[in-house]
Amino acid sequence: MKKCLSLKSVMVFTSSRSSVLQCIILGCFHPSSYCLFSSQIPALVCSEAFSAFLYNYCPVVVERFSPTPWCWGGRFQTLVSALLKSRPPVAYRNERIRTVDGGQILLDWVDNQDSAAYPESSTRPTVLIIPGLTGNSKQSYVLHAISQATRRGYRCLVFNNRGVAGEELLTPVTYCAANTSDLERVVQHVKGLYPQAPLLGYGVSMGGMLLLNYLGRKHAESGMVAGFTISVPWDAQKSSESMEEPLNLLLFNKYLTVGLRRAVTRQRKILEKVVDVDYVLRARTIREFDERFTTLLFGYKSCTEYYGDASPDRKLHNTAVPILCLNAADDPFSPQHAFPLTIVQSLPNVALLLTAHGGHIAFLQGLFPRGESYMERVFGQFVQAVFEHPNEINRACGIMEKRNS
Repeated sequence: MKKCLSLKSVMVFTSSRSSVLQCIILGCFHPSSYCLFSSQIPALVCSEAFSAFLYNYCPVVVERFSPTPWCWGGRFQTLVSALLKSRPPVAYRNERIRTVDGGQILLDWVDNQDSAAYPESSTRPTVLIIPGLTGNSKQSYVLHAISQATRRGYRCLVFNNRGVAGEELLTPVTYCAANTSDLERVVQHVKGLYPQAPLLGYGVSMGGMLLLNYLGRKHAESGMVAGFTISVPWDAQKSSESMEEPLNLLLFNKYLTVGLRRAVTRQRKILEKVVDVDYVLRARTIREFDERFTTLLFGYKSCTEYYGDASPDRKLHNTAVPILCLNAADDPFSPQHAFPLTIVQSLPNVALLLTAHGGHIAFLQGLFPRGESYMERVFGQFVQAVFEHPNEINRACGIMEKRNS
């Protein structure tokens, strides 16, 4: 199997891992270099058959990505996106479902009953959105994804992890990147309601880790026809190390840790039955929070063991549906040296789309980057390609051959 880069000439590239990374990260970390090299065609790492499908039905992968010129560097992209991105109006239908342990999960639906392309609700394609670490259905990237999907006629639902959408915890159980039981419960619920409707999973950041871990564990029984991720941290240990670099610690790590502590404080009454809440609330980094809370709650012996189990790069070889993953080489949350290039090269069903710039859940374009960005365009085209050309993408990824063998 060969590795394909989506260069303008649509050539097959078979160089080493280091050569691929040099190709995509040239000029990533200096503003003067950013101006010179920022406009580039992203690198597409996948099988030849999968790349041919993407060239035909997801042409954005061969288009030049030109990030916002005044917004240089991954950190700046990440911050500006969080502060300036618009929030398209979305009206949700809320549903609460119960879990085996007695807990509850809040789902936010956009049924898209006025869909002209799919007027029959029972067969309307559905996108299951899984937000990031402390995210929920109100995040701008969720709202933009829903806009992309609904305009194409699809149904959407957002899986809010336990406790992040304002609901009360009924049991002393939250969530983590390695525990896929709640996601499995949601998928079973959706497939029970709409067994004939194809389901695609879309995970963002930690939500992408959760999705990939789920797809790896369920293999051909996932209930999904495809997966799409943005800015997924591939190796939790390396991601943690990157987030503890001084500037990342100041800009991102401490802020996210405050959000995690706030979530624990809201649910203090029930969580103090299983953890020392005061000790947890003294955590100053995500790693400290995971050491004091996540590892204990989910039965890991150490944070190292948890991070190993949470890392999705180790599960990719067990996945059995087409998967497209978008990452930026300057993402402070997902360092480029952790990208699983070698693993992906050996898999027919997984594609990595890698940009030199874009930060974390950003990929901003234009002088005033409030609206649709590169990542929304990739998402919209891929979702449409999956739902409108299911047989072609399965053949390209060797899915039909596997199932018939």
